Amino acid sequence: MITRTGIGYDVHRLEAGRPLVLGGVELKHPQGLGLVGHSDADVLCHAIADAILGAAGLPDIGHYFPNSDQSLRGISSLEILRRVAGIVADAGARMINIDSTLIAEAPQIGPFVPEMRERIGESLRLPVTRIGVKATTNESLGFLGRGEGIAALATASLEMSEE
Repeated sequence: MITRTGIGYDVHRLEAGRPLVLGGVELKHPQGLGLVGHSDADVLCHAIADAILGAAGLPDIGHYFPNSDQSLRGISSLEILRRVAGIVADAGARMINIDSTLIAEAPQIGPFVPEMRERIGESLRLPVTRIGVKATTNESLGFLGRGEGIAALATASLEMSEE
């Protein structure tokens, strides 16, 4: 077995009238904003899904969950993670660790990190001790710093055979 690492990134625009779901947890944005997307637009789960798929050498999240598929409209990104866990298991991979960072000016993420880690861990069938979630701001720089969107970065480590 060898250890493989993947990197994921996602960003979504903020807009009024949408729910704000991050790491499977619904948060309240101070200005009542939420993320725009075909699913629940959970950038954290999407970045994690891409990191996992990349580590397994598989196509990205858009391949498995295209925004052209109307049956996926509004799907929970925790469900996407559950499905991704099955896809990589079928490919012969075993997840080892996830680490991630949310980039947002608002809302404050810290108080919700334990629940995010728990929900992500449940979806991936990983102990919470193997799930890292951190948050930072963009120091008021660029579109993220102006509060126009939220982004996330993630890495995933998997074990697979050397084939």
